[in-house]
Amino acid sequence: MEYRRLGRSGVKVSALSFGSWVTYGNQMDTKLARECMAAAFDAGVNFFDNAEVYALGQSETIMGQVLKELKWPRMKYLVSTKFFWGLEKGPNEKNTLNRKYLHHAIDASLKRFDLDFVDLVYCHRADPDTPIEETVWAMHDIISRGKALYWGTSSWPAADIRAAWDIAEKHHLHKPVVEQPEYNLFNRKQVEVEYARLYEDIGLGLTTWSPLASGLLTGKYRAGVPEGSRATLQNYAFLKDRLLDAQKNAAVAKLADVAAELGCTVAQLALAWCSSNRNVSTVITGASRPEQVVENMKAMEIVPKIDAAMRARIDELLGHTA
Repeated sequence: MEYRRLGRSGVKVSALSFGSWVTYGNQMDTKLARECMAAAFDAGVNFFDNAEVYALGQSETIMGQVLKELKWPRMKYLVSTKFFWGLEKGPNEKNTLNRKYLHHAIDASLKRFDLDFVDLVYCHRADPDTPIEETVWAMHDIISRGKALYWGTSSWPAADIRAAWDIAEKHHLHKPVVEQPEYNLFNRKQVEVEYARLYEDIGLGLTTWSPLASGLLTGKYRAGVPEGSRATLQNYAFLKDRLLDAQKNAAVAKLADVAAELGCTVAQLALAWCSSNRNVSTVITGASRPEQVVENMKAMEIVPKIDAAMRARIDELLGHTA
């Protein structure tokens, strides 16, 4: 496993990490979650991603229970959570980043995790109704109180990230160090174009999600929706049309030929491609079985093969232009 600095911060995260979105509380119970996290940890993963809203809090509870059972030294791993969507319907409890919500949310998450602090805390989406300055101060206070070590954003516009950083710089507050955007072979504009100046200007790190485009880049949807896949879950039925997109599945078929040449699966190629972007601190992987975790981790063997020439070849194959 390779370890990379989280942007310009000093902390290092594994180039591949493990996340709980979709699976925990939906496809996985505590026992299966423990097996998957143990497999990831054995492969060198030290970052485990989560969020308040995943399975309406149950995902944090499951991960916290697993961490207690595995008894890893706290120094050996990093845990994240994210806030915005909320778990209740009150005016200060949903779709907000105001100070009151964030103050209560971090305490509730730590209780579900049964942890004294999380390593990373994200603002899960931008909040147009709360002044960015209020959110920045609230995140600074969470860190100052020792309830998180670093903070960042998820799927924020570049202008809002820069505004938050500038406010923190002006008032000598803890700055956002990381953004968590979607990034894969079919969704790349935000990472490669919109955020381009932020990597050098403010040292922005990236913990990217959906590297397999919700499973599309595994190739398993080329013949329809397989039983037990996330597209069969009631809460994720909205993904079905996207996963059955004929044009994208045809592109996956072309990628299969490249993967065969490199001696890997299409999924491993897709993961390696994401990780080969050096602005990416870590690629968040997901799995519902420990065997999948092991297969995903093999993508690190392919990363050195994704050089500039190979990236250009893949671009041409997919008809991508910068």
